[in-house]
Amino acid sequence: MKKLIAAYLCLFSPAFAAGGPCEDVTWLDQSYTICEVQADADLRLFHSDADGEVMGHFSTINNKLPDGQALGFAMNAGMYHDDYSPVGLYIEGGEEKSALASGGGFGNFGLTPNGVFCINEMLNVIETNTFRENNLSCEYATQSGPMLVIDGALHPRLLPDGTSKHIRNGVGTSADGQRAVFAISNERVNFYDFATLFRDYLNLPNALYFDGKVSRLYNGTTGRSDFGFSVGAIVGTVVSP
Repeated sequence: MKKLIAAYLCLFSPAFAAGGPCEDVTWLDQSYTICEVQADADLRLFHSDADGEVMGHFSTINNKLPDGQALGFAMNAGMYHDDYSPVGLYIEGGEEKSALASGGGFGNFGLTPNGVFCINEMLNVIETNTFRENNLSCEYATQSGPMLVIDGALHPRLLPDGTSKHIRNGVGTSADGQRAVFAISNERVNFYDFATLFRDYLNLPNALYFDGKVSRLYNGTTGRSDFGFSVGAIVGTVVSP
């Protein structure tokens, strides 16, 4: 427990901020990489280029960015169909590319309640029905599911002894909307343990699952760039190195 508390204090200390947006941490004897982003960062979603071609890889995004710009950190950000089109709401640059969906049988997306990660002047994870009822607007948004943490409570269908374990990634947001923490497991974990990382270790009231199996991370500070098949939406910060 003392080690966990020490790691937590280190995470939110000035030293953590000086060392870059991403850091490796241990929770419940499992390894994760977490990346914290403030609301004033240049955080965007990426899917297709100007010709409509799915970018799908961190390297492609870096190649498409203007000279003098590069990804700071990035990860895949939501589920997608066979043609890489988003499952559910997707907004990029204020333009809705795919409509909000209620749920349905598309894998973990259908494990309702699901939710939306919304980027504007604040950063918020919002349960889908709440998002719809309040007619919220976002500069960038991606819908995914299931929700991991909902107003401080774990998703009711997540089981402590769940046997399904994968590399998983997701995002949680602070109550004031001023920061988002992205996380990816560095080993196979179940949904329940992954959700408790956001609620009990990071102390975030709302968190959203992005995906598993295909989960990947880019960290420009350390040179980490997970490689694999193309993915759909990607979330990342744009920096001027």
